[in-house]
Amino acid sequence: MLNDLFVLTKIKEGDVKAFEGIFRLYYSPLCLYAAGITGNWDVAEEIVQELFYVFWKEKEKLQVFLSLKSYLYGAVRNQSLQYCEHQEVRNRYRENVLSGNQESKPSDPQDQLEYKELEDLINKTLKKLPERRLRIFRMQRFEGKKYAEIASALSLSVKTVEAEMTKALQTLRKEIENYTQTV
Repeated sequence: MLNDLFVLTKIKEGDVKAFEGIFRLYYSPLCLYAAGITGNWDVAEEIVQELFYVFWKEKEKLQVFLSLKSYLYGAVRNQSLQYCEHQEVRNRYRENVLSGNQESKPSDPQDQLEYKELEDLINKTLKKLPERRLRIFRMQRFEGKKYAEIASALSLSVKTVEAEMTKALQTLRKEIENYTQTV
C-alpha cells in the first residue's frame, strides 16, 4: 500500500518510468482478466490500452483509495462488463431488425417525437464534425471496427484514433446535454 502511494505520487508528477513499470507489471494480467470476461482477446487489449491511456491522461486527477492493483482490476472489470452489456444490447437490436420486429422504436406518439428529435440532433451534430473525426466515428460505431483496424485503414496511430473518438463523443454528449436541459 505504501509502495502504491509512492508510485502514484511519481506518476502524478509525470514520471514516465514509474508509469511504464505499472504498465509492464499489469498489462498482460489485466488483458487475461478482461479476456476472461469478454471472451475476446482483441477487445480485452483495447479495454486495457484505453484504461492505461486514460490513467496517464488523467494522472493528476487520479483517486486511488484501495491498492493500485484493485483500482486497475476494478476498472477493467467495469469496462469489460460494460462492453458485454453493450454487445448484448446490439445483439438484441440486430435480432429485432432481422426479424422485422420494430419494438426498438417507441410506440407512444410523445416518445416517438422525442426519439425523432434526438435522432435529428445526433445526425446534425455528426454532420458538424470534421471529416476525419466523422469517418473514424462511423467506422467504430456503425461498422464495429476496432481502433487498431481504423488506424491501419486510415494510416493513423491508434492514439490519434482514440483522441478523435474521445472528441467526437464529447461533442455528442455536450449537444445532448444542451438539448436535454432546454427540453
